[in-house]
Amino acid sequence: MGKGPGLFSDIGKKAQDLLTKDYNYEQKFTVSTYSGDGLGFTSTGVNRGGFFSGDINTQYKYQNSTIDVKVDTNSNISTKITVDEIIPRTRTVLSFKFPDEKSGKLDMQYLHEHAGFSSSIGLTPKTVMDFSGAIGSEVFTVGGEVGYDTASGLFTKYNAGIGIAKPEFSVAVILADKGDTLKASYLHVVNPLANTSVAAEISRRFSENKNTFTVGSSYALDPITTVKTRLNNHGKLGALLQHQFMPKSVLSLSGEFDTKALDKSPKIGLALALKP
Repeated sequence: MGKGPGLFSDIGKKAQDLLTKDYNYEQKFTVSTYSGDGLGFTSTGVNRGGFFSGDINTQYKYQNSTIDVKVDTNSNISTKITVDEIIPRTRTVLSFKFPDEKSGKLDMQYLHEHAGFSSSIGLTPKTVMDFSGAIGSEVFTVGGEVGYDTASGLFTKYNAGIGIAKPEFSVAVILADKGDTLKASYLHVVNPLANTSVAAEISRRFSENKNTFTVGSSYALDPITTVKTRLNNHGKLGALLQHQFMPKSVLSLSGEFDTKALDKSPKIGLALALKP
């Protein structure tokens, strides 16, 4: 959809992905297939205990359209329809949940070389409207987002952020939770050839007088095996091992330990993704 500053949600995303992406403490199994005419089909099952107690996600993709259907353990059916480029540089997303007739929502995104905008509106008479915008370039971005509840006449959120992203590093500062939380993050690519990066994030919640500091790293043992680690000041230590045992097929093993309560059982997760 073009290059540029991206969306407001992209500010600080590189560091956030290193610290959180692909960590999973459940059992997840994903299978993807593609037909000769370009139709893609992806099915994901999540086990949260017992023989099977989780969600089933199914995705259909054809050309610039994607349909996601999720069935949870309470038999709720969530559907999301995404269409790219109805108008150049745009993405349109329609989502709804059955049987909740008030869950309908329409999202619109627009990306330009110097700006990115996103809006969301609930499909009910009294609804919540969200809008976010970012301006700048691929290197420097400043943006904000706001949410408004038409039923109560109150703002549900207002956040702002600034980010700098270059091939060798990225830094971001975000003021979130209506000004109650300040986050600063930094990612540095130590060795591009070995795909080695480190990241750090500090979060200050003013109402609770609480700080959270997290550091993490990502290192490629070889072209098909990657190890990620993270540790915060509350003693939570996480590790992730990803191994590509076949082209595009990945086995991921995650774990999280509380170093301040070693008597507690660690969280362990396993994810298997099979793609042709």
